[in-house]
Amino acid sequence: MTDHSAWLAQLLVNLDRYDPEGQATARFLAEHHVKLSLHDQPTGARWTMGGNIQLHPSYADGPSDATYPLSLIVHEARHLKQGFITALSVYGELEAWQVQFAFITSVTVHFHEQPGSAQIIEELMSLPLTGDRTALRRARSLMKAYAGRHYRIGLLPLYPLHKELVFRLTHGNMVNTIEKQRVSTIKIR
Repeated sequence: MTDHSAWLAQLLVNLDRYDPEGQATARFLAEHHVKLSLHDQPTGARWTMGGNIQLHPSYADGPSDATYPLSLIVHEARHLKQGFITALSVYGELEAWQVQFAFITSVTVHFHEQPGSAQIIEELMSLPLTGDRTALRRARSLMKAYAGRHYRIGLLPLYPLHKELVFRLTHGNMVNTIEKQRVSTIKIR
């Protein structure tokens, strides 16, 4: 196994050379002692509950100033800033994707080379980060279309979990389920 510590260290140096978001991310990583490492996984990168960031090892075969791996660090650092409750929601993902692709456009002017992906990202970038459930459902669909069928965005609630529970208790399924259980309990007595 090759030691990629110099490559990972150079990523941080390169991140600090870019736009204010890259600089803020590099500063956040240093201030919070976030460790970068490589780990085989189904996605390009991930944050850990221990507060670290892991990139897919395939990126270490490329240059340390490549825009996409740098953007993944910006994305995952946003999740660390959000905290795990927000990070594990479609809302948190939408914010991280928007920050990531804003970083990419500040560096390269375009989103991605894959046919059709630019339109997906353009629409994703245009979605409001307001908590509108229709927009969050659309974001989920776009993320899945971009990232592929193995991307597990469908497992995440639209809102951060505490807000999702409040929404469901006051607007939907849980209220109906609780009411049905109450009515069936009354009928049994």
